[in-house]
Amino acid sequence: MRLLIIGSLDGQIGAASQIAIARGAKVLHADDVQPGLEILRAGKGADVVMIDVKRDIKALIDALTAERIVVPVVACGTSTDTGAAVRAIRAGAKEYVPLPPDAEMIAAVLAAVTEESHALVFADPRMAEVLKLAEQVAPSDASILVVGESGTGKELVARHVHKKSKRAGKPFVAVNCAAIPENLLESELFGHEKGAFTGAVARRIGKFEEATGGTLLLDEVSEMDVRLQAKLLRAIQEKEIDRVGGASPVKIDVRIVATSNRNLEDEVKKGTFREDLYFRLNVMTLRLPPLRERPKDIEVLAHHFARFYANSNGLPEKALSEPAVERLKNYAWKGNVRELENTMHRAVLLSGEGVIGAEAILLPSGTDGTLGAGASASGAAATTQGLVGRTVADVERDLILDTLYHCLGNRTHAANILGISIRTLRNKLKQYGGEGFAVPPPGEGERPSP
Repeated sequence: MRLLIIGSLDGQIGAASQIAIARGAKVLHADDVQPGLEILRAGKGADVVMIDVKRDIKALIDALTAERIVVPVVACGTSTDTGAAVRAIRAGAKEYVPLPPDAEMIAAVLAAVTEESHALVFADPRMAEVLKLAEQVAPSDASILVVGESGTGKELVARHVHKKSKRAGKPFVAVNCAAIPENLLESELFGHEKGAFTGAVARRIGKFEEATGGTLLLDEVSEMDVRLQAKLLRAIQEKEIDRVGGASPVKIDVRIVATSNRNLEDEVKKGTFREDLYFRLNVMTLRLPPLRERPKDIEVLAHHFARFYANSNGLPEKALSEPAVERLKNYAWKGNVRELENTMHRAVLLSGEGVIGAEAILLPSGTDGTLGAGASASGAAATTQGLVGRTVADVERDLILDTLYHCLGNRTHAANILGISIRTLRNKLKQYGGEGFAVPPPGEGERPSP
């Protein structure tokens, strides 16, 4: 992870920097907002910005918005400075970290903001076959398309390809095409020149140039607007890009890895994805099987997440009981690894000391946690019978909100489980909030009582 710290390193923020470095982060530093913006414009890269509350956070957020730079901002300051914390969050900071820094808190906040968890944990032969193929093609510069259902681990496999490639010592830059609004994605990918649009006060280097010599991951590429697809195709074919507002092309040297949870052949037939771009990206395809088809991975991942969330919450590690393991193995996991991760997070928090029992494995309401006969047609009929008389819009709303609470308020995870884009989810939540329904903020997982 790449961290940009804005503020003086003489005090506690310097200690926070050292903690981040000890946790594997690459840290850049700027004394104030303007030098920090220059670092971001220059394409040196940051996955998260940590800024001292004594600096002008609103000016930073406003500049990032005006210049179409997408990066989460975390504020930090003394724990007694509650007013500054409130102002920072209102200005647009994603989180507030009190100082003096606590190592576990900083690690948890940075992981939550960037959603970074790169451990590749598996035991199932089907997953082993995919990774063997990934390692075979990794040394080449061929474009790779990683496909699979939401939550199967496509980005982890993309990072694995990069680590096994001859570009391993160069940058790995990821862009979530679904999470970035269409009007910002072009600048994010290709950069822009000074004066290209209102707010473009300086040249900004985009992700293609930031990834020079390394790998560029286009996550959920099927969500990209068709107009941008044409520009992406030219970049791959000609190995050059045009910055927004630029007068001359810029040569690039990147290896492209793209992911999609959709069937791109179907998207081509529907006209939402360019056929020529599909062929350019599809030099080699890695297909990740869903978790329900990787039974040996369920148990090993459950143990992994149990240890991880016990440590991140300052709790003693807990063993999984046999009934808990059986309950996990017998569930269909429509949300795949992400759903399993959320389930184990809850289980760690709800279980008693020493062991995680089956009662702590909370699965979505209306399911008995079983595959096969539990998913029979008669069972489905019984479930849907209770929906008769309700409108589709009402059922959709409840499904979206229940899924969001199930994911502890995590928008990205909920969108993946629902099979919709993050943009669609945000629009729905904005609509529900406007209609007076309670919408959980990020991180909130308990639905209020009616």
